Amino acid sequence: MCPHCRAFITTNDRVCPYCNEKVGARAIDRRDPSPVLGGFIPHAQFTTVIILLINLGLYIATTLYSMRAGNSEAFMGLDLGTLRDFGAKWNAAIRAGQWWRLVTAGFLHGGLLHIGMNSWVLFDVGAQVEQVYGASRLMVIYFVSTICGFYLSALWSPAISVGASAAIMGLIGAMIALSLHHRSALTAAIRGTYIRWVIYMLIIGLLPGLQIDNAAHIGGLAGGFGVAYLAGLPRWEGSPRERIWQIASYVCIALTALCFLAMYRWLTRST
Repeated sequence: MCPHCRAFITTNDRVCPYCNEKVGARAIDRRDPSPVLGGFIPHAQFTTVIILLINLGLYIATTLYSMRAGNSEAFMGLDLGTLRDFGAKWNAAIRAGQWWRLVTAGFLHGGLLHIGMNSWVLFDVGAQVEQVYGASRLMVIYFVSTICGFYLSALWSPAISVGASAAIMGLIGAMIALSLHHRSALTAAIRGTYIRWVIYMLIIGLLPGLQIDNAAHIGGLAGGFGVAYLAGLPRWEGSPRERIWQIASYVCIALTALCFLAMYRWLTRST
């Protein structure tokens, strides 16, 4: 099927005979789509796994830091001082110019249950988004959703906030955008499934005592939906549009690295 006009063509065609557009393998198809561990992990993709490992590594680092500060229960729940030091969304610091916290907050988690639940959902949704949109768009969606989520959270609430759920809601928004771009019975079912996910997560966020940041969820959802709706699906590899999204993903990686560098300087400011 031609990725431009959706007409059926042969596998030997390099130019679509119907719309005269160049045809080639999509950028996301230039990879090995085989499952991990012989199918035990059926949908894992490289970029999603890297994000999960970064989150896990930071959780281990914050746990050790909190333990050294005297928190004997750090493995199950981190103290607010540790989260502030490692770059949580902290309105006073953001107003003072530490905008990098809008990024670093999305890679931190407050406890074992928090990171466990987010990792479980991210593993499923992230792999699906990566398979559909490709790694470049996934990284841009994840980055923008995190910033949008914690920016809205900073406007809405003074509470300290962390977690990957803003970006996860952005990935869910990306799947909803897919269903609006390409309307069919299948995409309608996809849209219904992910809209239910959104409703469930927002309802859970309203339950008393859980301290869930619904503002970050809504901001992340809007950011992910917007980027994905603009991005569309990957075209043939090497096309100008794909190069633009590759460059955008490199910019997001570089900005994330700069944010973590700023976090490290803040963390080691007194040493």
